[in-house]
Amino acid sequence: MTLARNSHVRMTPTAEAIACQIRQTLLLFGGEAHRRDVIAQLARDRGLDVRRIPPELEREVIDSFERACRAQALGLHPKFGEGSHRWAVRTRALAS
Repeated sequence: MTLARNSHVRMTPTAEAIACQIRQTLLLFGGEAHRRDVIAQLARDRGLDVRRIPPELEREVIDSFERACRAQALGLHPKFGEGSHRWAVRTRALAS
């Protein structure tokens, strides 16, 4: 999947991969979800106990989401503006 990019923001390969997983998870949840639910699903996908999600995974997922938002990649955005814990995929991005 090719990421739409803001040329001022750099995404590492790891952040890109996680951003794609976030997008897929949001699509699974109908296009939006609270970030704790997205993180829990990504932990579940990795075979982790969602009651004890490693803080490193949580930080990595949040950082990847924020980088993707700054890069304007994959249509990811905070549903209610900056600082919102409700994450979403822009409607235009749902069709792709």
